[in-house]
Amino acid sequence: MSSLALIACGILSYGMPLGTDSIDMRTVIESYSRDMDSVERLGSVPFAGRSRKLLKEFLQAQHQAAAAIDFKALEIDGQVDWLLLDNDIRRRLRELELDEKRDAEMSAYLPFQEEILELCDQLRLLNFASGRASATTLDTIRRELAEAERAAKASEKAKLPARSIAARTLRRVEALGGHLNTWYEFYEGYDPMFTWWCKKPYGQVKEGLKAYGNAIREHWVGIKPDDKETIIGDPIGREALLADLEFEWISYSPEELVKVAEQEFAWCEAEMLKAAKELGHGRDWKAALEHVKKQHVEPGEQPGMIKDLAFEAIEFLEKNDLITIPPLARESWRMTMLSPEQQLESPFFLGGPTIFVSFPTDSMTHEQKLMSLRGNNRHFARATVHHELIPGHHLQAFMNARHRPYREAFYTPFWTEGWALYWEMVLWDKNFARSPEDRIGMLFWRMHRCARIIFSLNFHLGKMSPQECIDLLVDKVGHERENAAAEVRRSFAGGYPPLYQIAYMIGGMQIRALRRELVNSGKLSEKAFHDKILQLNAIPIEAVRMTLIRQKLSSSKRKPWRFLN
Repeated sequence: MSSLALIACGILSYGMPLGTDSIDMRTVIESYSRDMDSVERLGSVPFAGRSRKLLKEFLQAQHQAAAAIDFKALEIDGQVDWLLLDNDIRRRLRELELDEKRDAEMSAYLPFQEEILELCDQLRLLNFASGRASATTLDTIRRELAEAERAAKASEKAKLPARSIAARTLRRVEALGGHLNTWYEFYEGYDPMFTWWCKKPYGQVKEGLKAYGNAIREHWVGIKPDDKETIIGDPIGREALLADLEFEWISYSPEELVKVAEQEFAWCEAEMLKAAKELGHGRDWKAALEHVKKQHVEPGEQPGMIKDLAFEAIEFLEKNDLITIPPLARESWRMTMLSPEQQLESPFFLGGPTIFVSFPTDSMTHEQKLMSLRGNNRHFARATVHHELIPGHHLQAFMNARHRPYREAFYTPFWTEGWALYWEMVLWDKNFARSPEDRIGMLFWRMHRCARIIFSLNFHLGKMSPQECIDLLVDKVGHERENAAAEVRRSFAGGYPPLYQIAYMIGGMQIRALRRELVNSGKLSEKAFHDKILQLNAIPIEAVRMTLIRQKLSSSKRKPWRFLN
């Protein structure tokens, strides 16, 4: 057994022996997180074979060590922590298996990858490079790149890799270029003999990577090198979706979740019709939506409006005694503006300790300015500022840093985004909307979250293309087309995991189901319920439920929670 495995099976770097009678799961998890960080730093490149081998060995040893803990001797909080740790280890091991399969699909198109990774690995191991030997390796990579580029340009259509695999290969080529650049810059200018030998060969490899990437982009993916608009995703398939749902503790199939989203969408549409009728638009809710989109502030006035909306929500929460808001949390959030480039992927607000505001800038085209104005109107903003700040993401981050922060290792968007979306539901029920226009603003986002479930799951099931996803947002929800494209680009090319976009509505529905169980029954007040959720940190909602209802737990079998009625 390697030293890495011995560390995991014996005493963690800063922790206590796993398997002892007196076990503190917080200490175990904190040590696991610190050691995980160290193990990930042991590898030079995350997708290198050596890096993955080390991580897999560490996780397997951790799994064995965690199994030695006496689960029955733990209190309920410790048992929940154990289940979270076990789930995280198994999820990471499965992701390694999936990564290996996906890499196998690309290996034939990356004949130069191992040479680049070996250069990076040797630097990580502090085996410093010989200039002459490195130049020889770089020249080999140059020739392999030239051959790969010729093959890409000459490929017959029938023999091309799947578009998703081609796009994944392109991203890998770009990543390899970045890692090779880091390796080269370590020596350049500091080692004169290295620079003398390697400057020219490295420059040729750098150009070769760029040329090969452009060939893949144009001949395999089917887009021009300067095309920044086309969206190419990477569907993971039904089997992988089911596995991801299991690790998120969601006991429903993708098809069931799509059906739920369609039902929720129908409710939203019915409410839209009521609001449209109040505004004099009869059954034409899209005309009513158009009316709402025109109600935006003038350029330069958006930050002031956001400030007013943020404190309006805070005062509503405090007046109705819905949640504890620490004075420091109330005042410590900040605001900044998103650049035009950032708005290509984030056409609306983003939030947390800082709220990032989307609004037109003078460098945008006339059409872009109008779309941004319409998409960030008063009533859409009133429905989302509280999502981003208080009681949403800012308050979450504030409380996470102060309550069970060790659980941040088990972060899930179903808690983070689900909580913020849940409050949109609560505020709707409590008549936070002051007018039909406000209700339309809230309903627009609720429909948007339903559509996210429909298009993201169907995309990963292979049933919808990115363009069909954009069309859904435009035709069914009423998005501006550029904003819809940005949302889909963010979903499939923005680095988000496959289930992220469904986490808003599904996580919100989980918390709403738990509310019925504990608040509607009189077991907890609204304020106590909300405070307790924030104090448990960002864990799966089912794990929150286990704690709050004091569920009898087992280390070997988890009873599925069917939270949808």
